[in-house]
Amino acid sequence: MKVLLIGSGGREHALAWKIAQSPLIDELYAAPGNPGIAEHATLVSLDVEDHAAVIAFAKEKAIDFVVIGPEAPLVAGLADDLRAAGIATFGPSKAAAQLEGSKGFTKDLCARYDIPTGAYQRFKSAEPAKDYVRAQGAPIVIKADGLAAGKGVTVAMTEAEALAAIDDCFDGAFGAAGAEVVVEAFLDGEEASFFCLSDGKTALALATAQDHKRVGDGDTGPNTGGMGAYSPAPVMTPAMVERTMKEIIEPTIAGMAKDGNPFSGVFFAGLMITAKGPELIEYNVRFGDPECQVLMMRLKSDLLPILYATATGTLDKVEAEWRDDAALTVVLASRGYPGAYDKNTPIAHIPDASEEAKVFHAGTALKDGKLVATGGRVLNVTAFGKTVTEAQARAYALLDKVEWENGFCRRDIGWQAVAREKA
Repeated sequence: MKVLLIGSGGREHALAWKIAQSPLIDELYAAPGNPGIAEHATLVSLDVEDHAAVIAFAKEKAIDFVVIGPEAPLVAGLADDLRAAGIATFGPSKAAAQLEGSKGFTKDLCARYDIPTGAYQRFKSAEPAKDYVRAQGAPIVIKADGLAAGKGVTVAMTEAEALAAIDDCFDGAFGAAGAEVVVEAFLDGEEASFFCLSDGKTALALATAQDHKRVGDGDTGPNTGGMGAYSPAPVMTPAMVERTMKEIIEPTIAGMAKDGNPFSGVFFAGLMITAKGPELIEYNVRFGDPECQVLMMRLKSDLLPILYATATGTLDKVEAEWRDDAALTVVLASRGYPGAYDKNTPIAHIPDASEEAKVFHAGTALKDGKLVATGGRVLNVTAFGKTVTEAQARAYALLDKVEWENGFCRRDIGWQAVAREKA
């Protein structure tokens, strides 16, 4: 099978690494890819925003299957255009991708189909949003409606913080994503990530993970795209997974189909496990980043036929088998992230992978033959362990061998699971 992978981040490196292991693969291309992905795929300099160019390349190379990694091409309708050209594609339609492309769209869907989530209101200007905040009080959550690279959410612990976050959105801090704002109730509990594939009718539960959104140790500082993750998440017991499927995932699949937007791809449900049970914080319509890295490390099954079955409506014919071991990933980011940071800083050394640990590239490039950091989140140092504590120790041991002066990381990824294991 000839496969084209769209994307250039740590998620796509993990997908490329896993897809390349498939006995079904004949050729793997990645557009635009990164130096880590180049170890597993032929990189292609395609403008992913130019859908006609992507289709032309796929036809020229007789591509059998396209896997779209990031959210932006999905929200832009790349999957629709590829399918219209007769090319099997993993990823939801533009209409279905609104689940991530618009926080308000998802909240309205939850309201229509009684999917548990925090109470909310949508606003197109600042003053009514501020009045609502003053009436509700803090803590409260402010979200830019559109795509903001994981940075458009403020969990405001004070009223003043909430009002400032509303100003940020409407003053253009998140571009067009902040033209509308969703203000929602603060949910108290433990966060978890749940992944599930759907071909529009069948659902295949994958695995659980826990992300670490805040930039600093002890869950302090601003939200980021994610500073690390581990899988499985102990808070997602078998009973909680069953409730999540019945109360959140299955009503979403049925509701999307009923509304004329059948969903084909991966549901990434951001959950808060509250005293009442699982409640939906938000949906993403692609694999998480950095959650994908730990999922791919734990997946025993061949990924390629599972993705292809999702894309071709035959998900009921496949299963996913997982390693019992835990996997944990730590994000090495550029100093200053999620604010301004220096680009093109040299990375002197990345340690070799072993069976238990691997470094995935996220924001890297080759300049004059040398590896440099080009993004905010740059490397994902990932490891296995019989326990999260063991995986954490291995990941940090490998991370400490990376030579990159401009990098920083959190030193407490996995702290909630480690505390559970020590209890």
